Amino acid sequence: MSTAGQATAYKKWDNSQLMSALAAGDRLALAEVYERHWFALYRVAFQKTNSHETAEELVQDLFVDLWQKRAMLRVRQVTPYLFTALKYAVIDHIRHQVQHERYEGYERQQQDGQTDRSTENLLDYNDLIASIETELQKMPAKTGQVFRLSRYDDQPIPVIAQRLDLSEKTVEYHLDKALKTLREKLPFIGYIVLTSRQVFEMLSAVFL
Repeated sequence: MSTAGQATAYKKWDNSQLMSALAAGDRLALAEVYERHWFALYRVAFQKTNSHETAEELVQDLFVDLWQKRAMLRVRQVTPYLFTALKYAVIDHIRHQVQHERYEGYERQQQDGQTDRSTENLLDYNDLIASIETELQKMPAKTGQVFRLSRYDDQPIPVIAQRLDLSEKTVEYHLDKALKTLREKLPFIGYIVLTSRQVFEMLSAVFL
């Protein structure tokens, strides 16, 4: 059968069949999954970012990630998975954007000689990481592992869930637990590693 004929045949498959084929390395299955979902994903990404370029990049990265992690993914309901992954990709994009804007603001303050006292009193970055690691060591191992994958490796919740063989709700529980504990124990860390409460609430509101 020609490639065009094969592609036509894939249109008759359900999502579960496509994901099974994709997991086995079938690029035509990936192409069909992309064809079915890309526009709806792009439309949501554009609504949240108000940028055509950013929306396109987020959707493309989503499918690149899906292909690269195909062997480890156990996804049968691909539509909810893709939209959940997009949700966290958009949140990560906004979080990085906010942190970048804060950094630029700090740089301007430095150049103008207007660095405020709270910034001057921040711990050295290595000491900060050491303080966080000390607290993580006191937490259950899975909680620390989830936090590191999320904040150090910048992994979205669906990927962490697949990697650790946990439900997404369980991953969210461990991450929330770690964040709450660290905010209580290390209130001075601000936005360097953790998202501040104000930023977290803003990001959450995006998807209300």
